[in-house]
Amino acid sequence: MNKPLCLTVLLLSVLHVAYAQINIEGKVIDAATSQPLRGVTVSGLNDQTNTLSGKDGSFTLYCSSKEDSIRFSSAGYEPRNIALPDFEAYVLLTPSFTNLNEIVVSGSRNAQRRTEVPVAINVISKSAINDTKATRLDMLVNKVPGVFMVDLGNEQHSMAVRQPMGTKNLFLYLEDGIPIRTVGDFNHNALIEINQASLQRIEVIKGPASSLYGSEAVGGAINFITQAPSPFLSGKVQVEGGSRGYKRTDFNVSDTYGKLGMYIGGYYAHQDQRSEEHNDFDKTALTFRVDYGFNSKTKLTAVADYINYKTDQKGGLDSAHFYNKDYISFYRFTYRKVNAFRLRSTLNREWNDNNRTNLTLFYRNTAIGQNPFYSISNIAGNTAKAKGQINEDAFKSYGAILQHTTELKAINARFISGVSLDYSPATYHAQFTDIDRDASGIYYNYTAKDSLLTHYNVDLFNSAVYAQFEYNPTGKLKLVAAARYDRLDYRFNNHLPPGAFTGAPDATDHFDNFTPKLGITYDFGNNKGAYINYSTGFAPPNITDLYAGVQVPVLKAALYQNYEAGGWVSFAAGKGYAEVSVYKMDGKNEIVSVRLADGFYQNQNTGKTSHKGVEANLKYSLVKDVTVRIGGSYAKHTYIDYIQQGKDFSGNRMAQAPAYIYNGEITYKPHYCKDLRIAAELQGMSNYYTDPENTAKYKGFTILNVRAGYSFGGFELWTNCLNIANTVYATTVDKSAYGTSYRPGQLRTFNVGLAYSFNDQ
Repeated sequence: MNKPLCLTVLLLSVLHVAYAQINIEGKVIDAATSQPLRGVTVSGLNDQTNTLSGKDGSFTLYCSSKEDSIRFSSAGYEPRNIALPDFEAYVLLTPSFTNLNEIVVSGSRNAQRRTEVPVAINVISKSAINDTKATRLDMLVNKVPGVFMVDLGNEQHSMAVRQPMGTKNLFLYLEDGIPIRTVGDFNHNALIEINQASLQRIEVIKGPASSLYGSEAVGGAINFITQAPSPFLSGKVQVEGGSRGYKRTDFNVSDTYGKLGMYIGGYYAHQDQRSEEHNDFDKTALTFRVDYGFNSKTKLTAVADYINYKTDQKGGLDSAHFYNKDYISFYRFTYRKVNAFRLRSTLNREWNDNNRTNLTLFYRNTAIGQNPFYSISNIAGNTAKAKGQINEDAFKSYGAILQHTTELKAINARFISGVSLDYSPATYHAQFTDIDRDASGIYYNYTAKDSLLTHYNVDLFNSAVYAQFEYNPTGKLKLVAAARYDRLDYRFNNHLPPGAFTGAPDATDHFDNFTPKLGITYDFGNNKGAYINYSTGFAPPNITDLYAGVQVPVLKAALYQNYEAGGWVSFAAGKGYAEVSVYKMDGKNEIVSVRLADGFYQNQNTGKTSHKGVEANLKYSLVKDVTVRIGGSYAKHTYIDYIQQGKDFSGNRMAQAPAYIYNGEITYKPHYCKDLRIAAELQGMSNYYTDPENTAKYKGFTILNVRAGYSFGGFELWTNCLNIANTVYATTVDKSAYGTSYRPGQLRTFNVGLAYSFNDQ
């Protein structure tokens, strides 16, 4: 064969191959969050070609035949096969029920698989959020083993994570890694200020996280991740109503235009009940987010939140009213209102493959006003009169967090360092009220007096530096060492003469602490692993601990040492997984609230406390259509050294500390009707002491919730029945010299909703 003929044959062969190849381009998207998926394996089934999706979810695959099919697979997602004639630009993957490899950011402020983090961390996914249709955050958070968010009515709450139920500043609430409220001005109702409609997922760290996030991250840290813009036009609007006067409307819309992505979402909720129940509320919540990608290495994200909230304060009940289901309120004017605005902007810069920097600037403006029922006290000798107060706690914050991450690939390590600054001037004022009381004990009217009870301002400045080193000496072993130094400065200015009610004299105080952490994870292969962890936490006294109300003794910061071990395992060919953690946390100088003989509360340090327990979670697909989740914890919370008003409670169990907390759910999604879902959820706790003397117990409770939904043509219809057995139960019970107070749980309630979702993909 001569040379020209050979060249001609070769050219024709190349043209034939080029003509036969099909260039397939697209993006892989999480079906629940509408977010791009990185690292998805994209492969042709006939010619075995494959590639991986990039960080923006995009991929390019060359197939040799139009009759080929493409397979998309990734850990934690249901695999999907698509024939080329049916291929579309966006490929949606559904998260699997038994997902061990969810991506989290709370462990290091960087995206990593949860199995790489040597702490007990759980994720409430977008799928769980969508299916639960929660009207309160506790309906979601309480799915995490060892967590009980106490429902105090109308989104009000307290918390228990490796701690007794209570209002202490031992829990850190974050939004995209930024504390919702400034450190030093803790409010146990801070989650009122979350927009539930804008959540992409919730990450819950159990145990101290002070080495990364600072003070108050003792019992745990809960990080609410805001929904990011979708790569295509999408949105939803829904309406909901309940059998007890609850009404709610949600909406969101999102799109990306070139380099600019936008999201806006929110809800309005209203409740209207009988006047004698004094249990109405209104809430408006809005979130607006903008993402702008300057180029492949630089991205700017800005998020604004607005919350306007007001609720009646119902208060607790005595045993007679509680057990007779007579849920009236003894207060007819008490309220809580919140007005909050938060703005944060983060600039992400990848300098090269090994270095990236994040700079976040944030601003907060929050005011909480109250006419609190718990500040009302009777006047001796006059049953028709009582006294109380109206107060407002307000602050503004100006802050920044700068973090740099260096990948040390030569030694398979990563180094994270950061600095945090938060300046928050705060004000507080309270004025006396004169209260009228009728013969049946109802406080029905009040008159605000000109005289001030409390009036002060405080400048808070919180500064911190932190570092974390992660080292992989082998492919299976990972070591983590972290440390943080915090300093919290208070400058207190009392505008009234100091006294028993007006507060302390002017003062300047500071608290500082060094919090180290050590952790190890080991991957045994086949989705089996274990970790051990030593961490510390600290919680300085709050403004109100130090300066407000009655004169208080000198308080010290509470310190904690935590020892923890845990592991995870996948079994039954990936149909199930289990995880367990065991912990022992020793506390020193815990701050407790003591009710005095005059009815007022005083904060004081305990000597030592002990908190130890085990938490477990199991997920399993019984059959193709039925999945089961079982989670629970056993804990023992004990006073080791505690004397209160001359009484020695050392060795006693701590009050409001049930040994067992459990939550389980079974879900049915038939394959023959994939748009139908039916779920039953069991939730409860064991008995617990209601006082530190250990003289009285509450029996605990178990309730059953049932949920069902059906989707059709972009619409979704659902109904939830909470407490279907109409069980009489209390979310928390407290005994004092004034009697036992029950905070009633919700009796049987039906909610029905309708939603319409759309997307342009």
